[in-house]
Amino acid sequence: MKKDVKSKKKKETKDNYFKQVRKEMSLVHFPNRKDMVKYSIATVFFVIFFGIYFYLIELAMALVKSLI
Repeated sequence: MKKDVKSKKKKETKDNYFKQVRKEMSLVHFPNRKDMVKYSIATVFFVIFFGIYFYLIELAMALVKSLI
């Protein structure tokens, strides 16, 4: 008897879980092609910018270290 109750609760929990997952996935906004291109270009720009920025900082620190 207890086994039937446990398996029924377990099944209800699984069903409820998948219903909620389906509900959440319907709320997700996936970007379109135009947005993906825009975000990708911005990401590449920031990576290059910060790479150059940190390289210049490191270069300045090396110069200061060589003067000391």
